[in-house]
Amino acid sequence: MLRAMLASALFDLDGLLIDSEPLWRCAEVELFGTVGLQMTDAECEETTGLRIDEVVHLRHRQRPWTSPSVEEVTAKIIDRTIALIRARAAAKPGVPHAITICREAGLRLLVVSSSPTRLIEAALERLAVRDHFEGIVSAEHEPYGKPHPGVFLRAASLLGVSPLDCLVLEDSLNGVIAAKAARMTCIAVPERPDPRFALADLVLPSLEALDRRALGVLVG
Repeated sequence: MLRAMLASALFDLDGLLIDSEPLWRCAEVELFGTVGLQMTDAECEETTGLRIDEVVHLRHRQRPWTSPSVEEVTAKIIDRTIALIRARAAAKPGVPHAITICREAGLRLLVVSSSPTRLIEAALERLAVRDHFEGIVSAEHEPYGKPHPGVFLRAASLLGVSPLDCLVLEDSLNGVIAAKAARMTCIAVPERPDPRFALADLVLPSLEALDRRALGVLVG
C-alpha cells in the first residue's frame, strides 16, 4: 500500500511528457549553424536535461563566436523550439495513464523542468493536460539548472512538503542526478537503456508501465 508520506509527483517535461527532445535538437542544429557551429544530433544529446542557456554558454566557451550574443542565440533556440512544439509535438506514451495513477494515489502534481516557463506552458497546452497539474516550476530563475537539485527543492518548498516525500519522474540522466541529490524518490523512464540509470529507484520502459504496485514498491 502507498504510504501517506509520499505527497507529490514531480513530472519532468521534455522527453517524459512530450516528445520534444528531437525538436530541441532540430532547433539547436539550425540556430548554432547560423553562428558557424555544425552540431550533430549526438552532440546535442550530450546536453539533454541541461538548461538551454547553460548549453549555449557551454558551446560558446568551446567554439566562441562574435555575433549574435549568447543571449540572442538562446532566445532564438527557445522561440524555434516553441514553434516546433506548437506545430507537431506529440505526447509520450502513457501520459494520461501516469497522470491518472498519480492522482488516484492522492499525489499533488507539478511539472518541474529545465525549460523556460513559456515553453512549458506551450507544451502543456499542446498536450491539453495543464489543468491536471497544480503548478509548474521552471529552473530558468535558479542559479543552476539540472543536475543541480535546486529546482526540485524549490518545488518541494512551494508545496510545503519535505523533499523526502516527493516522487520525481524523469527521462534524462541529469534529471535523475538532480532528483537524487534533492533526496527524492525517482522513477527513470529513459529513451534507451543505460546502466547509469541504476541511480534511480526504479527504471520503467515507458509511463505506460507505471501503476500503483510500482509506487508501492518505491515506498515499501
